[in-house]
Amino acid sequence: MPNYTAVTKHITLPDGRQISIETGKLAKFADGAVVVRLGDAMLLATVVSQPSSRGDVDFLPLSVDYQEKFGGAGNIPGSFQRREGRLSDYEILVCRIVDRILRPMFPKDYHYEVQVMITLISADKTVQPDALAALAASAALSISDIPFAGPISEVRVARIDGKLQINPLTADIARADIDLIVGATADSVAMVEGEMNEVSEEEMVEAIAFAHEAIKEQVRVQLELAAEVEKSHVKREYPKYEENDDLKKRIQEGVYEQAYKVAHSGNPSKAGRKEGFGAIKKSLTEKLLEEQPELDMKMFGRYYSSAEKKAIRDMMIKERTRLDGRQLTEIRPIWSEVNYLPGAHGSALFTRGETQSLTTVALGTKLDEQIIDTAMTSGYSKFMLHYNFPAFSTGEVKPNRGPGRREIGHGNLAQRSLKKVMPSDDENPYTVRIVSDILESNGSSSMATVCAASMALMDAGIPVRSAVSGIAMGLVQDKETGEYAVLSDILGDEDHLGDMDFKVTGTEKGIVACQMDIKIQGLSAEIMTAALHQAREGRLHILREMAKTISAPAAELKPHTPRSHKMLIDKEFIGAVIGPGGKVIQQIQKDTNATVIIEEKDEKGHVSIYASNQEDMQAAIGRIQAIAAVPEVGATYKGKVRSIQPYGAFVEIMPGKDGLLHISEVSHERLAALEGVLEVGQEIDVKLLDIDKKTGKYRLSRKVLLPKPERAADSNGAA
Repeated sequence: MPNYTAVTKHITLPDGRQISIETGKLAKFADGAVVVRLGDAMLLATVVSQPSSRGDVDFLPLSVDYQEKFGGAGNIPGSFQRREGRLSDYEILVCRIVDRILRPMFPKDYHYEVQVMITLISADKTVQPDALAALAASAALSISDIPFAGPISEVRVARIDGKLQINPLTADIARADIDLIVGATADSVAMVEGEMNEVSEEEMVEAIAFAHEAIKEQVRVQLELAAEVEKSHVKREYPKYEENDDLKKRIQEGVYEQAYKVAHSGNPSKAGRKEGFGAIKKSLTEKLLEEQPELDMKMFGRYYSSAEKKAIRDMMIKERTRLDGRQLTEIRPIWSEVNYLPGAHGSALFTRGETQSLTTVALGTKLDEQIIDTAMTSGYSKFMLHYNFPAFSTGEVKPNRGPGRREIGHGNLAQRSLKKVMPSDDENPYTVRIVSDILESNGSSSMATVCAASMALMDAGIPVRSAVSGIAMGLVQDKETGEYAVLSDILGDEDHLGDMDFKVTGTEKGIVACQMDIKIQGLSAEIMTAALHQAREGRLHILREMAKTISAPAAELKPHTPRSHKMLIDKEFIGAVIGPGGKVIQQIQKDTNATVIIEEKDEKGHVSIYASNQEDMQAAIGRIQAIAAVPEVGATYKGKVRSIQPYGAFVEIMPGKDGLLHISEVSHERLAALEGVLEVGQEIDVKLLDIDKKTGKYRLSRKVLLPKPERAADSNGAA
């Protein structure tokens, strides 16, 4: 008999498929563990929280890890070690969407290390596991004794053939014009991320509301599961903040009015505002230390931050103005420049306020495509966007350790935005890599990346369908009164003290991507709709500013951009172009300085040629055409005699194509042998008479091209 008691609950999706949540069978040493299953896809989610906290920690040390096991998909990793290594970008992106909705659900004073681990232990090619990851994590937390204000869940909502669907089949997602991951509690939406095909704000809100209805059911089932697990009935106790009401009141009175005044001064400089708030804190600290030498500085810091934050937030709601003096809907000044870097294939410098992106575009060949090797997918990608955030962009000193999760997430959002306007493979033969280096950052560098990348693509001459811009929206809401202010183009400070970071990207026609994080527990549909419409006005304003610098793709590629040419050859000539061991194609590339790539698709040879100048391009094209051209019956060729036999000569009419010139077709005269008539290496004109349908051999004639000799007159004088 098994030494466990499993508890299982089921969720029925709108299309009739069932998700099961099981606990009690696996990973029983974890504080909470569940297995979520849909079809053959199975995710194991475990949560563990340390019983004690480090004394120096005043935040929630939450880590979320998602990993896909290759064995669960019946695959072997392609790495040298043949084992799972660092998380792929896709896995990191799943970690982020789960982290962003879980983090606000813990008590603010809970500073104990929490680790959430989600593992795809069995794969199903029809199921996208990212839509199940947060459900699994929330279920594991809900059945544990860890303090957690859930349950929550996330679902994928996609509009396919005009119909909204929840967690659709993988094959159907390719046809979706809306593809969102939505996270929510039973009461309100907390996280949104995804991409769309230039849809309206109303269509997006409709999709989010549709997803929320499905989430409510998933939350209800998690509550039923937790009710049957004894551990979850009583959450663990932990030391709360020590409170000192007198000190709290004293700090509130000493900070609020002064901080309100600095916030309302409208200083456009981040450094200037920092200096103003710093002077208030320094003065109050010195005063209280004189009165209370044993002042608890951690408690002081907590109360001071709360008082300053309240003053700034109240100022925004009451005065309807911003820290830097802008109106709620006002966008910071924008200036931009293209072709800034002469060595790049395309470049743009985009600056909005104190946020600046220097972005480059490099155009490469098919050999430059990115190799994709994950448990669920494998293949190649010809469009990449990388985002870098060096420490100097915020005036800090930090070691350069390569891209972190934040950089990968921001780069992915920008890539999803630009992907929607990229030309088809037929229109764009290049592998495209965009790199955004953030040089200054004070508010939404990811949206600056979208704008700079859009302009750099046009500067490079890539025929994008439209320009794309992005804007980050913020929110400040008074919980007691319900009053709120939606902020367009938020500063870094406004992001830190606000309740929302809602990034929206799009063209003139509509939204193409979004990412929303809510720092409070939920967001009403009213506020979300207001934020989206306000974002549209800001997005269109930014597009107009961008158009002042560049409004359409450059008509010509940069002189140093590799030129490309595509041609089709018959399948039978692929081997001839490549040659034994690749010798022929390597020689062509060496002789012409061009890059030649051949693929077999649809029973044809697809040849892509890249060269730095037209002369090299034409040389490579000529060499390939000479090999792969198909001789035409009735055509005349200047051939070269390759060998002479008793019955005729073999003549090369094209590189690699020899035909038989029978001795009877050499001359109108009857020849006993070819010695003295033809020589090896001699060039002669011949006509292709026929191609044998069975053998493919060529039959040539020389005599049909020669004038017929005059016939001698007969004895009667008749010709």
